Amino acid sequence: MGRKSSIERLRPQVRSHIQKRLRENRLTLDELIADLREAFPEDAADGALPSRTAVHRYGQGIKEIVAHEREMAAAAEALVAELGEEFDAKSGALLAQAVTTLASKTAMNAIQADTTMEIGDVLDLARAAKAAQEARSLNLRERQAVAKAAREKLLEEQKAKLDAMGSKGGVTEDTKRAIREALGIV
Repeated sequence: MGRKSSIERLRPQVRSHIQKRLRENRLTLDELIADLREAFPEDAADGALPSRTAVHRYGQGIKEIVAHEREMAAAAEALVAELGEEFDAKSGALLAQAVTTLASKTAMNAIQADTTMEIGDVLDLARAAKAAQEARSLNLRERQAVAKAAREKLLEEQKAKLDAMGSKGGVTEDTKRAIREALGIV
């Protein structure tokens, strides 16, 4: 397993400052290094700040993550535009698929990098995949329950309308009975 990045070994305040600046994406690499030296002069004097190369490598990883987030946001916007704001079942399926894809991609990246995954990482991936699968099955059960409730409500409304109809317009009791049987209202 490779060494931890020098950025990962920094104090949390310094690391979060770097992450924030990289997410903002407003500074060049040289400006970011100057900003770090200005914000953390003690660390700069001690030589505890990361090198320009380390910041660049770390920034590449952040850019990749941000690019994936933008792609997911664009996909979500496209789905909302296509399906409307109320598409809970489909958005739940999309989220479950995204988590499954992320877990698979993380495992594949670790394998390709010939990195040993810690047991905690494996457990986290397994939990994420399990949660995604449970979300899919729960989503299906919710859709089935909603569909059943809607069918029952529709049948109740139709029964009430048939009962209230009386014999308007020449509709006989035999006709109403035939309609009830056809609709399953007995």
